[in-house]
Amino acid sequence: MWIKLAIREVGPALLVAVRVSLGFLFGIVVIFIQPVKLPRTLKEWWPLLILGITNFAAPFFLITWGEKSIDSSVASILDATVPLFTIFMAHYFLNDDKVTLLKILGLLTGFAGVIILLSKDTGASSSTLFGEAAVVLASIFYAGSAVFIRKTTQNMPGILRSTIPMFSASIIMWLTAFISESPVHLPELRLTWIALLFLGIIGSGLAFLMAFYLIHEIGPTRSTMVTYIFPLGGVLLGVIFLNEQITWQLIMGGVLILLSLIVVNWKSTESKSINKIEVKAELLD
Repeated sequence: MWIKLAIREVGPALLVAVRVSLGFLFGIVVIFIQPVKLPRTLKEWWPLLILGITNFAAPFFLITWGEKSIDSSVASILDATVPLFTIFMAHYFLNDDKVTLLKILGLLTGFAGVIILLSKDTGASSSTLFGEAAVVLASIFYAGSAVFIRKTTQNMPGILRSTIPMFSASIIMWLTAFISESPVHLPELRLTWIALLFLGIIGSGLAFLMAFYLIHEIGPTRSTMVTYIFPLGGVLLGVIFLNEQITWQLIMGGVLILLSLIVVNWKSTESKSINKIEVKAELLD
């Protein structure tokens, strides 16, 4: 919703540039309060700098650009497809997050929800379809980044996983803004600045600090499932504050995507018992 409000006054590149810069400043404040050791080698630096592109600059820009032509409620539902892409990526690139029958069933359920959601715009303008495709592509970037984070930043302090990438993202997006949206003018409306402050400090700085912590604690597939909560908030806020319309495709698509979360996270009684035995064995060891 805040993206939709801010994009009314500023271009997508400038919006993302201000957003990631505010997120970076938030990280600097946290590091100042609780100092951490910075990476010393190129091997430690390069994954973080790459994440600035794959987890911040690219997906933030794609979602923001997409919302120029689609409702925020639709964007929030499409953004909830992140775990569906993460499932397969994690299976091939990680040893502890493999595909199961339930995950496949959840994947198919969620995919059906996306198809139904997109069907409401069959015959719509190309800008609408491109906007929806941009948000889906952003979800793919998020999924790949989550797996990449888990694989390459195991021993990195959480605050550095989010702050350093936002530094490289800030450089890239300011250059993009000055090249593609010149002359660049900062927003004048108070509501736009409120939206940018929320997106930068809460939606980037604080949110990704916690998200990157969870990726290492519970794995990329389960941690990215937080995006399944987006449709509920996104649809309600869009309808209440932005006068967006509720359609049967929106409801049915959202329900199927949320149902896929339940399926993927479902654990049988037998599986739970095995997990308890494994925990007890580890404690005994």
